[in-house]
Order: sequence, then structure tokens, then C-alpha cells
Amino acid sequence: MNDLTHLDSSGTARMVDVGGKTETHRVAIARGLIRMSAATLEAIRNGNAPKGDVLGPARIAGIMAAKKTGDLIPLCHPLALDAVNVDFAFVADGIECTATASLSGRTGVEMEALTAVSLALLTIYDMAKALDRGMVIESVRLIEKRGGKSGTWRAPE
Repeated sequence: MNDLTHLDSSGTARMVDVGGKTETHRVAIARGLIRMSAATLEAIRNGNAPKGDVLGPARIAGIMAAKKTGDLIPLCHPLALDAVNVDFAFVADGIECTATASLSGRTGVEMEALTAVSLALLTIYDMAKALDRGMVIESVRLIEKRGGKSGTWRAPE
């Protein structure tokens, strides 16, 4: 069990001690998708969903969520992020969300990027559920991470 970083020698959950790690510039990019009906997609694109602008609040929710990741996920370190960007792209049957989180620090920002995408997509659902309760959030995943001891990793295409 001692190969598992979040368990001590007796199997008890613990927060990893990153105090001895070297600070490096770290970046993580995550992506996810929310699928919806054509009418809902059009309403969001035109800004006339029942709750108004959908993507503005979703962007803010994603940024705020990244900043709160250490409060939401039990063994994550609270991080002083340098930047969080949340972007949206309209696709054929939905909206793709991409979040990038970065910092100079001792631990990665993968969870912050993934949390940003997840909450941004949940906010889109909340803002548009009056139009389409059948929306589906899917494919939330890490696309790329850079920095730290393990260097760069990219998801296979």
C-alpha cells in the first residue's frame, strides 16, 4: 500500500506532503461537453435562454470552482492559482468547455482544471434546464498537463 501516495503505511487516507518538492510552472488543460437539443443550443447561442446569458455565468462558475477545488475534493491542496481560463465552443449538438489552470508551485493543477470544466458545464445545465432537462454532460477529461517531475502529458487523440 505504500505505493499509493494518498495512503499512509497503515492504509489511512492522508494529504501528500509536497513541502520538499521543487516549485515549477504547472499547467493543466481539461475539456468536457454538454449535449442538448438544437432549440436549446440556438437559444444559448442567441442569448435568449429563460435565465438570459448562459455562458457568462458558466465561465465565472468555472473560475470560482477552480479556486475552491481544495475545499471540494478532500485530499487536494488549496492552491494559489496564477490563472484560470474557461472557454466555450459551439459544436454540432452542444457546447464544449475547455479550462486551463496554471501556477508556479509544488503540485499540479489537474484537479482545478477538471473542476472548472465540471462546474461550468453544470452551470450551463442549470441556466438552460427550463428548455431541456435531457441535456447530457460527458467526456470530462484531462487533455494536457505540463510541469513537475513527470513533465508533459497529453491525452491520446
